[in-house]
Amino acid sequence: MKDKRILYVSSEVVPYLPETEISSMSFEAPRMVNKQGGQIRIFMPRFGNINERRHQLHEVIRLSGINLVINDLDMPLIIKVASIPKERIQVYFIDNEEYFKRKATLTDEDGNLFADNDERAIFFAKGVIETVKKLNWAPDIIHVNGWLASLLPLYLKEFYKTEPLFTESKIITSVYNQSFDGTLDKDMITKVKFDGLDDGAIEPLSKPDYSSLMKIAIDNSDAVIKASAELPKDIDDYINGLEKPVLDYHTIEEFAEPYTEFYKNTVLNG
Repeated sequence: MKDKRILYVSSEVVPYLPETEISSMSFEAPRMVNKQGGQIRIFMPRFGNINERRHQLHEVIRLSGINLVINDLDMPLIIKVASIPKERIQVYFIDNEEYFKRKATLTDEDGNLFADNDERAIFFAKGVIETVKKLNWAPDIIHVNGWLASLLPLYLKEFYKTEPLFTESKIITSVYNQSFDGTLDKDMITKVKFDGLDDGAIEPLSKPDYSSLMKIAIDNSDAVIKASAELPKDIDDYINGLEKPVLDYHTIEEFAEPYTEFYKNTVLNG
């Protein structure tokens, strides 16, 4: 993977949030590529329960300061950065007072999804892409993890399809068994339509549940990784019917070689 550029976009990454399948793999995969001489960038939301002082987050003024339009509202984009200790890996945090100040990630203290998670997902996707554009850093692979990041492939393929920086980028979505009950805001499809996205491409969002979000990500990706030993049956069946590269599940102890092979020889075709 020497000199290959891989952009990791994840809803959670250790050590900034507790260990889960997503947060652990979103750390281990970049660390593996980093050790192989690849160039990496990691992006995640700056949730309010991340301790900025302990993890030494600081704002990057030259990257902050633009507004993203979400459902006809201007929302300021703030970019913060930190380094994972001992790894020489930088993590970029997408921040906004309205969406990410609350001291929680995706649910309130009673376990209910936040009402604006749909807008947070749109903001996160657009925020990552706009920041990478400012960095002028063209990734060979964009690897997406977690349902909050699931709109990124859609926005790259539709909203940013004429952006030359991403012309050669291949998108991989890892699908996990970390889902949610119910749906996001019923008006999510209207908010995405505001960005002029193709009606056919966003039709699954008419019922924005976990399955629909993952299928949107899968449809707009070039390859898929089964990142949990068991997946919801409808999603597993959907993946099994794809005519695009799929990597089966590998444990965190044994993933390195299969992922490297998949990146290099399947997704990038050597």
